[in-house]
Amino acid sequence: MEEVVTQHIVRTPGVLGGKARIADHRVRVLDIVVWHERRGLSPDEVVSLFPPITLADVHAALAYYFDHREEIEAELRSESGVVEALRSRYPSKVNAKLRG
Repeated sequence: MEEVVTQHIVRTPGVLGGKARIADHRVRVLDIVVWHERRGLSPDEVVSLFPPITLADVHAALAYYFDHREEIEAELRSESGVVEALRSRYPSKVNAKLRG
């Protein structure tokens, strides 16, 4: 199984911060996890969002996630922290207009 995942998943320093991604694409394993695990999209629906990736790529990304869950969860927490910091520093002008 590890050999199959390594055919589809790569980590390249300087590309997407060296995070695990679909080989030959700029789609991170983290992105696949969010679409599938957090938003509830099926693997087929994920492929329909990004036709260049294959169903095998999506399944390999999910297998990578389940084998490296702590790594991917840490990336999710890190990105959430960055988003929250930006939201507090740059509040939404739309939300302010809607409230006031």
